[in-house]
Amino acid sequence: MAEYDRERGTVTEQSGILVDETLRSIHRAALAITSELSLPRVLETIVVTARDLVHARYAALGVPSSYGSLEQFITEGITEEERQAMAHPPEGKGLLGQLLKQTTSMRLDNLHESPFSVGFIENHPWMVNFLGVPIVSRGEVLGSLYLCDKTDGTLFDESDQALIESLAAYAAVAIENARLYQQVRRLAVLEERERIGMDLHDGIIQSIYAVGLTLEHSSLLLEEDSEAAKIRLRYAIDTLNQTIRDIRNYIMDLRPQRMKVQDLGESLRQLVHEFRANTLVEIKLEMEPEVAMLLDEGIATALFHIAQEALANAAKHAAATELHVTLGRADRQACLKVSDNGVGFEPGQADRLLGHGLSNMSLRAQSVGGKLEVESAPMQGTTLTATVPLRKGHPPVI
Repeated sequence: MAEYDRERGTVTEQSGILVDETLRSIHRAALAITSELSLPRVLETIVVTARDLVHARYAALGVPSSYGSLEQFITEGITEEERQAMAHPPEGKGLLGQLLKQTTSMRLDNLHESPFSVGFIENHPWMVNFLGVPIVSRGEVLGSLYLCDKTDGTLFDESDQALIESLAAYAAVAIENARLYQQVRRLAVLEERERIGMDLHDGIIQSIYAVGLTLEHSSLLLEEDSEAAKIRLRYAIDTLNQTIRDIRNYIMDLRPQRMKVQDLGESLRQLVHEFRANTLVEIKLEMEPEVAMLLDEGIATALFHIAQEALANAAKHAAATELHVTLGRADRQACLKVSDNGVGFEPGQADRLLGHGLSNMSLRAQSVGGKLEVESAPMQGTTLTATVPLRKGHPPVI
């Protein structure tokens, strides 16, 4: 766009060049602050970018606390020596605090003449010219940008204010994104902790419990059959060593192989065999052979851990002499059922009596789109039924 220069009496293209450069500056600024996901780095990038855009000597970004004072105050342009010399960091009083309360910008040729000014803290660098722009998202002030004294000695003008207001709009988006990212990461950590807790409970802790049962059995055999006791002790030692290896693998973030089930049928047979050997309780396993082949690894692993937990609960709480494990299907669902002839319990007492085990089993079933049902009555045994969808292609049941 051409512009008439009154002093020289010539026409120039200066305005168009300035507009283009301004747009490029805003574009670079937007890319700089929205490319970050770490909230501290986002805030630092905003301050640096704001100072560069309008060539300010000093820049700062204040983040309000829930009480209205300054929770964070990031500065640019003040040296470390100057920062250390100040009596204390700004607290959000006076002019700084006022800007945290409003959603409109403030431009002052002399900040000391403002009715909101309360003066500087001891040893604070001297500043005069002021531009303050709030960072607003959906009516909420997320922070405020403070700029003081341009490096060329001129005053902040409308174009400077427009630049920083444009930056503040991008800054609001960047801050919201960074906060959402932090929330997602926190949720991911909580979910990972829950997953690790379930895996440890379902796998490693159950293995340690099995070792305990084996050692109890060995102590009973010592006087009756010392050779049999030695065999059981060797088995306990081998199992414990394997558990130690599993723990080491888990620490190194390598999931133990026993926690991954690719052949559910074989895994259930091994589980039943170990349970029978460890508890001397009669246990029967029945399976429809094709069911296990129709399940993907995730569903098979969930069902295996549910069976593992159900047997552990029976050994600890049921005082059962017989158990029955069945794996079949109904319509388009796989059904795992674990029944015992133990002491049972009153309906509604499952959570109190079975503790985290029942919750883990229920979460396992829900995680693969299934559900868990518990049936029990005093002195009439307990039946746990996990029903999950068949995920792989299979012929319809007629």
